[in-house]
Amino acid sequence: MFVIQTTIPVDPAHRDEFVRLAEALVERSREQDGTVDYNAAADLTEPNTFRFFERYRDEAAVDAHARTEEYREFIEALPEVTDGKLRNVQFEVDEAPDEVEFEAEAAIPDEWE
Repeated sequence: MFVIQTTIPVDPAHRDEFVRLAEALVERSREQDGTVDYNAAADLTEPNTFRFFERYRDEAAVDAHARTEEYREFIEALPEVTDGKLRNVQFEVDEAPDEVEFEAEAAIPDEWE
C-alpha cells in the first residue's frame, strides 16, 4: 500500500478556485480502481492550508491516478493558486494497517472516569 500526505498553502485570493479544483480531484480520485482512500481538508487553525491524505493499493494505482485529467488540471493550476511551498510525505507499507471504528465514548481512558 502506498500512502501520500500533501500539505498545500493556498493564496487566500484563489481559495475558491482551489476548492473547486480540489473537489473535482477528490471526487474522481475516490472512484479510481486502486484508490483505497482519498481525502482533502482545510486546516482548522490555518484555513488556507489544505491537507490531502491518499492511500493506494499499489504503485500502479498511484501512476494511474497521476495520469488522470483531473490530476493534471489540478497540478497545472497549483502555481497560480498556492502561496508558499508544498510539503509531501510518501511511504509504502507491506500490508494495510488495521482500521478500527469506535464510539466517541470509547476514546475516553478508563482512568479519567
